[in-house]
Amino acid sequence: MTASASNAIEIARRAMLKIDDEVILKTVDGLDLRSHAKISAVVGMPLRNLQQRRDVTAFALSAPVPALQALLEVLAMAPLEKVIDALGDHADAPNLEQLRGAVDTVRAEGATVSDVVAVLGFAVAEGFPAAPSCRQLLQDVPEYALPELPDVEPSSALLTPKETDPLIREQRRLRREQEKQRKRGPSSVRPTRPVKGKSSSTPASTPSTESLDAPAAPAAERRRVLLTPSESERFDVQHPLAGTVVIVEVPFDSTDPLIPEQKSKERPALVVGANDESLLVRPIYSNPSTTRVTFGAWRRLGLDHACYVDDARVAVTVTSTDSLERLGRLNDQEWNSLF
Repeated sequence: MTASASNAIEIARRAMLKIDDEVILKTVDGLDLRSHAKISAVVGMPLRNLQQRRDVTAFALSAPVPALQALLEVLAMAPLEKVIDALGDHADAPNLEQLRGAVDTVRAEGATVSDVVAVLGFAVAEGFPAAPSCRQLLQDVPEYALPELPDVEPSSALLTPKETDPLIREQRRLRREQEKQRKRGPSSVRPTRPVKGKSSSTPASTPSTESLDAPAAPAAERRRVLLTPSESERFDVQHPLAGTVVIVEVPFDSTDPLIPEQKSKERPALVVGANDESLLVRPIYSNPSTTRVTFGAWRRLGLDHACYVDDARVAVTVTSTDSLERLGRLNDQEWNSLF
């Protein structure tokens, strides 16, 4: 990336910090980011993350450039048309004064500071002919001045483990304890040695079968899945498919530069919720990572190697739930080990 390109992206990030958070979140909430929408994973995943986490600052500082540019374009679309109309014949390559006059015109017509910053930041990020004038206007007009980027950027939620809810953290601790107990095996309970009766007429009592067995563990209650409000509106966690491992097309969360045309891959996934036309799943992968936990049921369900279930939930569209390839349903213990 050239120095000028790097500087343009910095302007775009600073512009995103300048634009009012409510404007950004309202715009993102209005986007169709469902899995069947024609949006690449490198754009769709960060925007869906912003919908859920509502952290505009984290998005502005760490979102992939394509996602940043896409959202800036949506924010700039309507006010940009007004600026172009105000420029008239000078729209192709306006000088600084022509651009200043057009911006003043759209401001007088009701455009906000956020509207103007979105237009100027988008023009710089995309390298418009008017980009130098846009930069100058951002510097000259105090109300359009962009904030500086923090010295230390927060970690991207796409690259590092997400902050875990305390309830989920406690559930995982209990799961680890259960796993340790399972590896140690059941407690060895030595049967009580029969005591010979003192009277020959009274035979020694024989221990019952129940006394020789270890105490039965109480049945585990199947843990409840905690969905976000938007997920709860779309998906039913009581759907018959919930808890079933199926084979589905799971979209990539980034684009492979070697095969950019490939946007998804068929893989096993655990269904956590469903409706008539889509599933909410946790994808299952061959490789471990900081956001994945061991899938203990892999051998029982016929998979040929150890696998790992991702913490992230992904919505996938299906043509028919009846035609899905189903590997099997998790029992309560297997299910609880993942939540």
